[in-house]
Amino acid sequence: MTSMQKLYLLVPLAPLIGAIIAGLFCRVIPRWVAHSVTILGVAVSLVASWVIFQDVQAGNSFNGALYTWATSGFGETALTMEIGFQIDKLTVMMMLVVNFVSLMVHLYTIGYMAEDPGYNRFFSYISLFTFSMLMLVMSNNFVQLFFGWEAVGLVSYLLIGFWFKRPTAIYANLKAFLVNRVGDFGFLLGIGLIAAYAGTLNYAEVFAKREELVAMTVAGTDWPLLTAVCICLFIGAMGKSAQVPLHVWLPDSMEGPTPISALIHAATMVTAGIFMVTRMSPLFELSETALSFVLVIGATTALFMGFLGIIQNDIKRVVAYSTLSQLGYMTVALGVSAYSAAVFHLMTHAFFKALLFLGAGSVIMGMHHDQDMRNMGGLWKYMPITWFTSLLGSLALIGVPFLSGFYSKDSIIEAVHFSTIPGAGYAYFCVVAGVFVTAFYSFRMYFRVFHGPENFGKAHHDHHDAPAHDAKAAHAAHDDHAHAAHGDDHAVHDDDHADEHHGLAPGEKPHESPWVVWLPLVLLAIPSVGIGFWTVQPMLFGDWFAGVVEVLPQHDTLAELGKHFTTATGMALHGVTALPFWLALGGVVLAWVMYIAMPSLPGRVAPIFRPINTLLENKYYFDKFNEVVFAGGARALGRGLWSAGDRAVIDGVLVNGSASAVGAFARLARGIQTGYIYRYAFAMVIGVCLLLLWRLGFK
Repeated sequence: MTSMQKLYLLVPLAPLIGAIIAGLFCRVIPRWVAHSVTILGVAVSLVASWVIFQDVQAGNSFNGALYTWATSGFGETALTMEIGFQIDKLTVMMMLVVNFVSLMVHLYTIGYMAEDPGYNRFFSYISLFTFSMLMLVMSNNFVQLFFGWEAVGLVSYLLIGFWFKRPTAIYANLKAFLVNRVGDFGFLLGIGLIAAYAGTLNYAEVFAKREELVAMTVAGTDWPLLTAVCICLFIGAMGKSAQVPLHVWLPDSMEGPTPISALIHAATMVTAGIFMVTRMSPLFELSETALSFVLVIGATTALFMGFLGIIQNDIKRVVAYSTLSQLGYMTVALGVSAYSAAVFHLMTHAFFKALLFLGAGSVIMGMHHDQDMRNMGGLWKYMPITWFTSLLGSLALIGVPFLSGFYSKDSIIEAVHFSTIPGAGYAYFCVVAGVFVTAFYSFRMYFRVFHGPENFGKAHHDHHDAPAHDAKAAHAAHDDHAHAAHGDDHAVHDDDHADEHHGLAPGEKPHESPWVVWLPLVLLAIPSVGIGFWTVQPMLFGDWFAGVVEVLPQHDTLAELGKHFTTATGMALHGVTALPFWLALGGVVLAWVMYIAMPSLPGRVAPIFRPINTLLENKYYFDKFNEVVFAGGARALGRGLWSAGDRAVIDGVLVNGSASAVGAFARLARGIQTGYIYRYAFAMVIGVCLLLLWRLGFK
């Protein structure tokens, strides 16, 4: 094993070692040891990733197995299962993003979870989460990909339900686990089809056989094999990257502590599906049907999940629905074969979305555990660092020219405009309209939190205009940090404290968070502002992804877009004259009018949009549908199997029936056993006669 291969191993193993130390000895080691070893592990991984990045920049790459742990079959048909790495420019970009965001979350957690009794356990979980994601992005085969895929799902289950004595947290992590199993079923089918027809699970070997695979059909059907494979793989991505209709788990995952909300929703778990489809671009390119399916699903998610962000009053849920919408934009880019634009937006989004989530957590700390935006206002005076960094994150999110979000988001919109994939017209409308929606809900949150009248420090009162889900959330889960402050035992008595007000006491003022909390905000704000400007040319219009992402000439929308690209500055200046910029500006202005200039306006227009508001409050009834159809159907099926199968067949026939049969036979035998010798002799004579007749009959 070469020194560089040892460095490849160090990247995932360093966070794993930290997770093992913090996890196995969480009850005996002091807190400073737990956070020190996990932060050191992620920091070492980040430095190693940077060294590998420099090596890849120099033109070196790696694709090979480090360890073979199983072989199925013999000879040429043997299926080999390996631990291996594929190190190229896509991989190193993901390694740097995952490690950097994870390191910021680790640092932030020191301040945010300071009073939580599960402090050591939490650090173990987030470090293990980082290891799982790194194994996923570095894999060169489907087995290791699936291992990382399932590992991030498992650890997310543990993190979402971190406060495991809260019923709402248990419901949320179980929901995330089950919904992801639906997507993973499709994902596993796709991998199974590849193994069956390609005879290998190695990426490069599968891609080399794609011309053979494109001519095949699924056995017993006339379905094109690659279309079936790609759609099955994308169903897995729909679950992991929260695309409609498998998106329902992500908003509820806000039950987890804020640091893990940033880690799950920024650079790791939810972007796994985007990364996977990009890695599989040689296969997806050969199925226009699969691309069209991806495009329509992504466009629907981008627009309609954005609408849900408009009516949220919980600060974290606004950012969560924003994540759903932006994942839709990435998926749209995949659907129009703009894979480079998808992972470019993945990168820029990781920084400013992590910034917004951690900024929301800082606000929650300053508000003494209150995350209802209606109890905020005017915080910019009290929390200047959180205010300014959150403003930069919001501006990057809505796509203001020269900020990172502009370059990635505008590239996706333009790529859709040039696309000829079926569904591109619908997708273009969704992503353009989504610009206005994103700007409106983002600055609705910004104005209500940081500007306007100060609504904190007042006697607790009910918000009669609260949406049903917000009221439930406020009632059942006062806030992440409330449980951090009071400990896990506090969660046992949630019902007893349902009317307790968490927030600032009358006359109390907010305060800026400690340096260990605001420092990650500042460090994340830097790439949120500048990373797009410096990387747009090589990543989208250069040769950054040459040999990694494959696009057919007729699908190459970025090549068409590149004809109009001059420089990053020129692109930003042109963006000022384009429709998306003015739509974003319109969204900001409307938010300012409704929540700063005329704060009574939302209450006056609410009755006009009551039916739409009801639809949005019920989240398009996806949860209700799942509860009635799938959960209700499962309960009905279970009752039917219990009644017909367990009670009637197993208990009635097999258990009680066999007992009844034995009893009936015993009663018959008892009637024959009379004790009279002449009856036994008569029976013997009759038996002999019958045997003689039977023998004579054969002759």
